[in-house]
Amino acid sequence: MSIELNWQTTRSTVRERAKFMLNNNRLSDVKFVAANSNGESERKQVIPAHKFMLAIGSPVFEAMFYGELAETKDTVELPDCDYESLLELFRYIYSDEVNLSGSNVMGVLYLAKKYIVPSLTDKCTEYLKEKLDPSNVFSILPSSLKYEEKALEDRCWKVIDNQTEASVNSEGFETIERSLLEAIVARDTLTIKEVGLFKAVDRWATKQCEKQSLAAEVEFASFVPDTNLLNLDEITVMFKFFAIKTSPVAFSKVPRRKPFYRVGRFQSVRMSGCSYDSDGSSHSLNFTVDGNITLKGICLLGSENNTYTVTLNLNEISTGETVISKTGTYSSTLLQCKDLSYYGFEVLFDSTGADLKKSNKYCIQAKIAGPPSGSGENCLLKGEESGVTFTFPAGSRGQFSEFLFSV
Repeated sequence: MSIELNWQTTRSTVRERAKFMLNNNRLSDVKFVAANSNGESERKQVIPAHKFMLAIGSPVFEAMFYGELAETKDTVELPDCDYESLLELFRYIYSDEVNLSGSNVMGVLYLAKKYIVPSLTDKCTEYLKEKLDPSNVFSILPSSLKYEEKALEDRCWKVIDNQTEASVNSEGFETIERSLLEAIVARDTLTIKEVGLFKAVDRWATKQCEKQSLAAEVEFASFVPDTNLLNLDEITVMFKFFAIKTSPVAFSKVPRRKPFYRVGRFQSVRMSGCSYDSDGSSHSLNFTVDGNITLKGICLLGSENNTYTVTLNLNEISTGETVISKTGTYSSTLLQCKDLSYYGFEVLFDSTGADLKKSNKYCIQAKIAGPPSGSGENCLLKGEESGVTFTFPAGSRGQFSEFLFSV
């Protein structure tokens, strides 16, 4: 291996010189041994490091190498992490850079917490927020609870509430702990029919039986009585309650929030591109729907961690009648619409929403005041969800990113 002479002179900044020392035997005074990232427990990989660099990046490393009980061995074995995640921790400490991926982000988050590197923790949680969707929410939520990352936890619950059916039908749902399952079932904000949730819990229970090598003695069907989970008296009480509404039951009689669905208008969003006037800019969009629905709210584009004041009106074009109005101040967060993530905010109507009729033409208008915002691109002419199709004018743009509705 050739040795680069005068390497300091070709790197003009401290950051470049420190980055050069990453995973480099030159001047190394400690080595870390971690498991192979491919899961081969028999194989170990070694990362040469520098105690001083690690100590200025982490109070844990400082105590490890320079504290009263300083580590004196020149090799440190870490059985609780893999090579790829450890290398990314060191990369960040040496250079303020990190290469996060789906395969390493959880490991890097664990190490960032363990070695108290809060800025790296923030990088990991932001990455997870951007990648969060129903297919992985139950892989991310347990970690957000474990590490007490409240913002990430709230984002996970929002995905679960708004896209419950897709979330509980993901593979990750079958692996969650019982305590988390109980917390999910108890939520009043889920958007799923009770029978759908029942089937998901059945799959979870069956999976737990398989893990423990237990026989799943009850084969759940579409209707609860067929499961034999309730005795005859309990079944009778439940049927009486649903039939004549007189028999008391021990379960909550308050229904969950009525499910709503999301239809997006854009295939991509630019991070900037729209500036609002100081006293508010006006935006409008005409649209029709091919079924009777209840419009529950509208999503508008914004920019990261900013606040906007909105006055919104929905009018029926043929009569000029105002169907619903809403005024308020909203904070922009990262929203998820199928495969598209963007910064924006939800303007939710009251519990009843706005009833829209099939084939009628409507105009949604919003006066928006606030910082510059992202803008939508590649606008769709139609958006379909749950058997309902929204139709938009050709070439329509604007700031209306999603329609939230129930059927």
